[in-house]
Amino acid sequence: MVGPFNPKSQPAKSTRRTAVGLILGAPLLGACANVQESLSQFSNPFSSQPANGPAGSPQQPVAVGTGQVKVGLVLPLSASGNAGVAAQSMKSAAAMALTEFLNPNIQLLIKDDAGSPQGAQQGAQQALDEGAEIILGPLFAASVPATAQVGRGRGISVIAFSTDSSVAGRGVYLLSFLPESDVNRIVEYAASIGKRSFAAVLPENAYGNVVEAAFKQAVPKRGGRIVAFEKYGADRATAAGKVAQALGQADALLLADDGDAVVAVADALTTAGANLRNVQLLGTGLWDNPRVFASAKLQGGLFAAPDPSGFRSFSNRYRAKFGNEPVRTATLAYDAVALAAALARTQGGQRFTSDVLLNPSGFAGIDGLFRFRADGTNERGLAVMRVATGGSQPVAGSPKSFGA
Repeated sequence: MVGPFNPKSQPAKSTRRTAVGLILGAPLLGACANVQESLSQFSNPFSSQPANGPAGSPQQPVAVGTGQVKVGLVLPLSASGNAGVAAQSMKSAAAMALTEFLNPNIQLLIKDDAGSPQGAQQGAQQALDEGAEIILGPLFAASVPATAQVGRGRGISVIAFSTDSSVAGRGVYLLSFLPESDVNRIVEYAASIGKRSFAAVLPENAYGNVVEAAFKQAVPKRGGRIVAFEKYGADRATAAGKVAQALGQADALLLADDGDAVVAVADALTTAGANLRNVQLLGTGLWDNPRVFASAKLQGGLFAAPDPSGFRSFSNRYRAKFGNEPVRTATLAYDAVALAAALARTQGGQRFTSDVLLNPSGFAGIDGLFRFRADGTNERGLAVMRVATGGSQPVAGSPKSFGA
């Protein structure tokens, strides 16, 4: 069970269990569709590097805070396009976490990796040479192994922000939004409301592959069966046609792609003769998109996402402090820094060891509960949302604690 934690009133002495099962930062926060900016706007969730384009001038290293415990933060601050925009917002959120955590005993050593593996490796090495006890970042999947190599050489943990679970591993933890959590939660909920026969239409790409693996594990685990399954590339019509023919046997249909693509798949299914009102539509967190909410065919669909009670609050505070909107990934940097500050305060010399980071009670941050797995991936406690005109409506809240 996750115990309460208030950084402004934590007792000087506390047990390991209550100290690690904690709430990070100010209130427990979540995500809000109005301010949601899909991760895909800044990079493909499985992209190895930022989009092509001229990068900015490398940014000089910055130290934020005056605490005794040093924490490295590696971000693509000078990367081209939206990647650099995302990194700057994450940097601001990290600084905001220090401000909201009263008297944190940490100092952030912020390094610019310019969006490259070489830059990430150099940034991590610099941070460790300056005394960093843990590395937060990098953002891109291709940069994680290079950073991990530096960390493992020193016995230092890395908490990266990539959504590609293949780069996780021993001592390399992902604090990100993984598709596996979305799929597990939405299938679990669908089964709980009596859905037993599942179909799916997924993209033929890295994201679709991850969703496929999770879907094919989650459905039988919940006592269901898969009656139709197809993947599509540029031609959505063929896959949609095959699934439409078998849809009469299904009572739930998973469509997992970004907003424009999901709408196009729903249109293709309808054109192929499917009556989507006769089946419960299911989606992932990528459905938290205005294009999905505006689609008549997707109304009533259910998707898993962070509880919608908190990113609004986070965004309001961020906007008041910096005068602009945070990117969606800004919460990851906030939670990572808040976690480091909390563990530095409560866990002594063991603060960033795997034993502490893998506490099964997990932690609660802006986007709800999360915990790290031994393989480096994470599990999140997600809510279930229903697609409605103009936004989404909560159907089932996020869990208050993790099961065994």
